[in-house]
Amino acid sequence: MTSQAGPSRDILRFTTHRHLRQRLLLSILSGKSIRVDGIRSDDVHVGLRDYEINLLRLAEKVTNGSTIEISVTGTSFLFHPGLLPGGNYTHTCHIGRSIGYYLELLIPLAPFCKKPFEINLYGVTGEEGRDMTVDMIRTVTLPHLHLFGVTDGLELQIKKRGSAPLGGGQAVFKCPVVRSLKTVQFLEKGKIRKIRGVAYSTRVSPQFANRMVESARSILNRYIPDIYLITDVYKGDDSGKSPGYGLTLLSQSTTSSLHSSETLSIPNQTQTPEDIALKAARLLLEEISTGGCVDSKHQWLVALLMALGKEDVSKVRMGKLTAHSVQFFRDMLLFFGTKYKLVENAQTGEVDVSCIGIGYSNVNKSMA
Repeated sequence: MTSQAGPSRDILRFTTHRHLRQRLLLSILSGKSIRVDGIRSDDVHVGLRDYEINLLRLAEKVTNGSTIEISVTGTSFLFHPGLLPGGNYTHTCHIGRSIGYYLELLIPLAPFCKKPFEINLYGVTGEEGRDMTVDMIRTVTLPHLHLFGVTDGLELQIKKRGSAPLGGGQAVFKCPVVRSLKTVQFLEKGKIRKIRGVAYSTRVSPQFANRMVESARSILNRYIPDIYLITDVYKGDDSGKSPGYGLTLLSQSTTSSLHSSETLSIPNQTQTPEDIALKAARLLLEEISTGGCVDSKHQWLVALLMALGKEDVSKVRMGKLTAHSVQFFRDMLLFFGTKYKLVENAQTGEVDVSCIGIGYSNVNKSMA
């Protein structure tokens, strides 16, 4: 996982396919080229997977002037980033990963485009255990951007649902442009005041969604009265190509800190709606118990936006840091020279993360 600047000062070198999205993202934002070697060189099937090549093509599509050179075996590639023009795009995502996999690259880039950004994405809207579903992104990820002043016109619409493995879903992501981000002081996690959720199903009995709601309530009602879970049942052409069902839950505190969880059915495995709902509810309670003002899946995103803010100190209290977040801090040091100050509370395990913003301004917008 180690990396160092190559012979050319501007090319950062990495090995392995891990953290590919965050390095592509940081490359585009910082304007630094990256070279990644040793991609699954020890696997039976070496090199980049089809969905990773699809992601590289998406990065090429939404930027102006990017170049990608992939080796014959697919075990290494060189990426030179371009500018972010914004505008309207359409992209068919590879069904090897869900739409959330691609949105995690696009969401932090979109506010820094020249023109407002809009993209139609086609593919799998949610898959268990790999990427965030479109519901999680709509209800939890986008509100995290509100903290930094990205608000008006920011939305994600789910036009069609498409469960794994065949997909057939469609989502539309829209984002306004900003000149710069706000600094944030978010240290009070508050008390949980409400729980919201959506139970969805495609190509199965509509009763599945109701059964998930009842089972989730059987656990959550013990803790809090303000619970509102909706059902979202898709039929016919809007329900994609595969049967599936799932539940996304989120809790909101008195200070608007969000914690979330989700569980989906796995293709070709027998799982009752009750099993899925109970698992999602327990995962939500576990997520809340880790503390902090930021959901564990969004630590890296908040850390990135803190660093890109105005030249002032941002502070956010997070729960126990994930391995992904720790690696992200290391990559931020490489790409932007940003250092984070981490102060851990020995009793709760929560971490106060602070950094000085680099004053990242939207160069694409100013050039317009």
